[in-house]
Amino acid sequence: MDRLHSRSFEPSAADVLRARYAGRLPDRLDELTGPLHGQVELPLHIAWSGLRVYDLDRPRQRMSLYRTVLAEGQRRDLLTYVNRHLLASQWPALRTLISRHIRDVWEDAFPELAREASAAA
Repeated sequence: MDRLHSRSFEPSAADVLRARYAGRLPDRLDELTGPLHGQVELPLHIAWSGLRVYDLDRPRQRMSLYRTVLAEGQRRDLLTYVNRHLLASQWPALRTLISRHIRDVWEDAFPELAREASAAA
């Protein structure tokens, strides 16, 4: 098969990203039992550049932490650092700060997040 035709079977970059993020998702939002308050220090494999310690009681820092963990964290990190209630409450704003691929994967898997965003609009 020539190069032109073989490319049609290769996944797009968007497909690869969606698969990467989908593979990290919890089975249920209830599995997200991260802290609600206080300071959180992210490991280097998540926060490899910039801020590593976040105060969950400061809304901007909490939003930044969630943005970082959703983009860089693995499944175990999501379960450890993300709290279901905080995620749902800040989802309407957070969804505008993360990549389209991350947003779509989360909202496809958890339609209640998309409903939160619609209700807040």
